[in-house]
Order: sequence, then structure tokens, then C-alpha cells
Amino acid sequence: MPDIMEMLKSFDTMYLIWAAAIIVFGVLEAVTVGLVSIWFVIGAVAGLIAAVCGAPVYLQVAIFIVVSVLALVITRPLVKKHVTPKIVATNADRVIGKKGTVTETVDNSKGVGLISVEGQVWSARSSDEGIIESGEEVEVISIEGAKVIIKKNS
Repeated sequence: MPDIMEMLKSFDTMYLIWAAAIIVFGVLEAVTVGLVSIWFVIGAVAGLIAAVCGAPVYLQVAIFIVVSVLALVITRPLVKKHVTPKIVATNADRVIGKKGTVTETVDNSKGVGLISVEGQVWSARSSDEGIIESGEEVEVISIEGAKVIIKKNS
């Protein structure tokens, strides 16, 4: 039975480099969980296969780069489609752009103000830091947390 040291001496250095690259990129991928280096794992496997087939180092590196880029180009759109969260509009979003009536004076400096929009009562803040008196008509321009940001109707 051959000695392990003899086997390692005959083991080509590039095999070890590609195996190390596969491990390093694989661990990096496992740690980030963001699909940032899986393409390099695939490229390193291709580089290892090229090394086993006896390709020169420059060709192994070229194959690594080409396969990594191709894997990225081919799989990235699919990954983005399935990993990117879909934003679902809530019922609250429906009030943006709607007209409402101030039911309690809106004063940002005091942190007070209520409006009624489509039968719902909301805490409100003025977009221009001005005071908006009770009874005035306003438009909802955005939502920040549980408050609507409003402006006076022109």
C-alpha cells in the first residue's frame, strides 16, 4: 500500500488549490446565505475538472472565470425572481392620494392632529410643518408608521 506522503507528493498542486477554492467559496456561501459566491464554487469545480484532465494553469483559470460568469448570468435572474420578496400593498396604502378632513388641529410641534379619510381616523402630521386647523380639507401624501403625512388642498 502506497505511503500517504508519496500520494501527496504526486498529487498536483492545482488539485489542492481548486479543492481549497471550492471549500472557501462554499463556506462563504453558507455564511452569507445571499447567493454571492455559489457561482465561484461552480467555476472552481470546472477548474478542478480541467486540472484533472491535464489542462495548463492558464486554461484552468480561464475556464474558472468563464464558467463562473456564465453561471452568474444564467442563474442570477432566476434567483432574483424567487428570492426577492414581493411587496404586497396593505389596506393602509389605499389612503395615499385620498382627500380627508382634519378632525383635530394638526400641529407637528405639539405632536397632535387627526384626520378622517374614507371613514377611518388617522393620526396626522403636516408635510410642511405648518398648522392645519380642524375642518380643513387635506390630501394624504404618504404614511410613516401609524401616521399619515398630509398637505392642504390647493
